[in-house]
Formats: sequence, C-alpha cells, structure tokens
Amino acid sequence: MKLSNDTFYILKNFSEINQSMYFRVGQSVRTISAQKSILAQANIGEVIDKDFGIYDMNNFLSVISTHPDGVEIELGDKNATIVGNNGRSKIQYRFCDPSMIVVAPEKDINMGDPEITFTLSEDDYIWIKKISSVLQSPNIVVESDGSKVLVSTKDVNNDSAHSESMEICDGNGDTYKMIFRTEYLKFIPGTYTVQISSKGIAHFKNANKDIQYWVTTESGSNYSK
Repeated sequence: MKLSNDTFYILKNFSEINQSMYFRVGQSVRTISAQKSILAQANIGEVIDKDFGIYDMNNFLSVISTHPDGVEIELGDKNATIVGNNGRSKIQYRFCDPSMIVVAPEKDINMGDPEITFTLSEDDYIWIKKISSVLQSPNIVVESDGSKVLVSTKDVNNDSAHSESMEICDGNGDTYKMIFRTEYLKFIPGTYTVQISSKGIAHFKNANKDIQYWVTTESGSNYSK
C-alpha cells in the first residue's frame, strides 16, 4: 500500500485531533479526540486490508516522510513494514493494542433534524481561524438575532477580551448562540456545509473532499424559534 499525498495530508490533520488512531479494513478512516468532543471521518483512495492501531501518528507519518521518493507499507499481524530506498530499507513499525487508545466509533452520529444550516466558505474559514489566533480567542460562536447569522471569535467568559464578528448569511427568524472551543475546529481548509443541532452537536462536511467532522457545542449555547 502506498499513501497518496491527499491521504497523508488527511492523516496529518487527524493526528492533530488525536495522536493515536485505529484503522479498520476498508477505505474509511476515522479518529476521535481523547475528550470525545471531535469525531472526524474521511474516505481515502487506498484500501486498508487489516485492522491495526498506531499509538503515535505524528511519529508514524514522520517515519514515512523520511523517504522523499515514497514508501510501500506492508501490513502484518503485529507491525507495518515500511519499505523504502528502492526496497533496500525496511522499517518494522509496531502496532499498538486498541485498548491503549481511544478508538473512534464505527457508526455516524445521529443528529436528527438540525435547526441551523449554512455554508462556510474556505476564505471565511481561513479568516476566522487566523483572526482567532491573532486575538487569542478561546471561543468561536455561531449566533443569530433572527435577521443575520454571524460567526464571532471571542472569550464568552470575558466581556473585556478582544472579539471579532463576520456576517455569513441571512437569518431565518430563529435566534441562537452556539459556542465552540476554538481548539476543536481543526479542519482541513475548505468550504463546508455546516449543520448545528440544538441538542449540542455540529456537523461540518467538506464540499470538495470526502471528509467530515462532528464537534460538540459548549455550555451556554442556546436556541430559540
């Protein structure tokens, strides 16, 4: 098995959500944060033919990237053999037992009928992440007064902190304030269809890549028709 650049990029992103990851047979990869606040799923071009766990994904990917010409990954019972340097180098990379890591569930999250839906463009996503970093905002908030939908960067527990807001789209008459931890929005840049349920879960689906994320909302979130 050879990893494409796209798959490598996805796995690198997933390693930011959880350093450990459990792979299942097929073409779907999933990870979940240790706090179980973020679930990510993507379909890849490669076919995984064995279930296996990696304890430190950053280290695993670093080993693969040491071979600029690419590697062949052979999955055994207890380890992966990473073959590089035109077949002359073989690294035995040990798998970990699934009991040692937080394993993502196989089933999707059932959100029911989410009350809030909008499109977040790639440019707006990049801007929100950038300004939240510059302002050191611990929260990103999706809020509406009924007429406009705003995405704001702020500290919901400190009114004197720096903040920023960006108008995303027109509202539908409903009022709400959905709070997220900035550190949880670790998505691959892109345009996303966003659905948020008042039950405390949001779904972000990439418009151009087969990748999606589920993120929990924080205490203090509210919704009213």
